[in-house]
This record gives sequence, C-alpha cells and structure tokens, in this order.
Amino acid sequence: MRRTKKDRQSKLKETISLMPFITDDELAKKFGVSIQTIRLDRMELNIPELRERIKSVATNQWNETVRALPIDEVIGEIVDLELDKRAISILDIKEEHVFSRNKIARGHHLFAQANSLAVAVINDELALTAKSELRFKRQVRVGERVVAKANVKTHNMIDRSIVEVISYVDNEAVFEGNFEMYRSTEHKGENGHENSN
Repeated sequence: MRRTKKDRQSKLKETISLMPFITDDELAKKFGVSIQTIRLDRMELNIPELRERIKSVATNQWNETVRALPIDEVIGEIVDLELDKRAISILDIKEEHVFSRNKIARGHHLFAQANSLAVAVINDELALTAKSELRFKRQVRVGERVVAKANVKTHNMIDRSIVEVISYVDNEAVFEGNFEMYRSTEHKGENGHENSN
C-alpha cells in the first residue's frame, strides 16, 4: 500500500533524523519511490543533501566529544558516537584511495578507517591500539561508500577494551576487525570507580 505524500514526507523526515547518513538511493528503495521523488521531498522539507548533513552532524556533535585523537585525525567522517559504546563513520572511496591499475581500494585505508574509529570510541585520552585481528571480506572499488560501525564489546580488563568494527558497502560486510585497545588505568569505569589501585 503506497503512502500519501504527506505521510511519506513525515516518515522521511523521521528516518533522516534517526539516520542522518542514509543516502537518497537507500531512501528511494525504503519508500518505494524514485530518487528524484526523494530529492523533491527533501527540498520541500528543507532537508540538506547527505554531504551537508554529515558536515553538520560532525561539526555540531563530535568535535568536543572525541577524546583520544583530534576529530580531523579520524579517517572518514563520524556520523554517530556514544563513547565506550558505539560509533559510525563514513568513507567515500576516491581515486587517491585506490590502485590506479584496477581501481580497487588499498587495504590500509579500510584498516585506517576502522582503527581510528576504534580509537575515537574509547573514552580515554591515552587510548591506543594494542592488537588487532582483521578480515577483508571483499574488494572495495572507487566510488563506493564504506560505512564502518564500531561496538565496544568488553570492559572486563583493567587497561584494555575490545572494539569490534564491521565495515559495510550497501549493507554487505567488506571488512571485519577486532581491536584490543589500551586505555590508561586511571580511566574511570562505567560504575564511576577508578580502575587503578
């Protein structure tokens, strides 16, 4: 059953509010309409295009939140962040990220996006990567958008946290990494107590 224009625009506004990094193409598929219809809806609702939404979210929310490294040192653009819990970043694969002969992304760019996100999500100025386990699931090509999602899995060690990062292109996993992150023992845990003796 097709939605009315008013209902579609209301749901569109709600969806973009919850997921500011969603693309017009993804929205068109979600609502069963053309990309042009989504663009017209956005214009009528005064919702900016994806690139402007990303800039707005990053500028307004994350600059003062990331503790372990400056925001401009994160590879990709952070679009969601809850320290010590989860984070999401987006990296558009451009010519400078790929091998010239086959237009396939160099692996170290996918690693750098995931690793810097794992550092950024840790609520500690001294967060560093101690160890990582990586799996490249498929090749990523120029023009594709990589969405990396980080989840902090454990806090049960005194000076370590495990961060799982899975990177996707169009909801297909292209990279998986488990990062063991060093954090200072002076950092307070979720219960508010000092972890150090």
